Amino acid sequence: MSLTFEHDSSGHQFRALDEASEVGRVEYDLDGTVATVTHTWTDPTHRGEGIAGKLTTVVLDEVRTRGWTVVPQCPYTARFLADHAEYQDLLYPAG
Repeated sequence: MSLTFEHDSSGHQFRALDEASEVGRVEYDLDGTVATVTHTWTDPTHRGEGIAGKLTTVVLDEVRTRGWTVVPQCPYTARFLADHAEYQDLLYPAG
C-alpha cells in the first residue's frame, strides 16, 4: 500500500489516503497553538497495518513544525506519545 497524507487545516484533520480512498484520519481541535487530538480512526479493513502510527507521526511532526503543543485526548495518541520519547517535548504544557 502506498500512503499519502494530507492536512485539512480548515477541517482540523489529517488524512491517510491509499489512492483516493481514506484509510485513516486524525481529528483535532485547535486553540491558539494548542492542538487537542480528539480522535484517531483507521478503516477496519486496514487495521493492524501501521496506518495509525504513520499518520500520528505525520501529525506530530506537523505540530512540531508549526510550533504547537499537543493535548492527547484520544487514547491512541496518548499511548503513542507515552511510547515515543522523541515527541514528549510536544506535550502541553510544554515540557
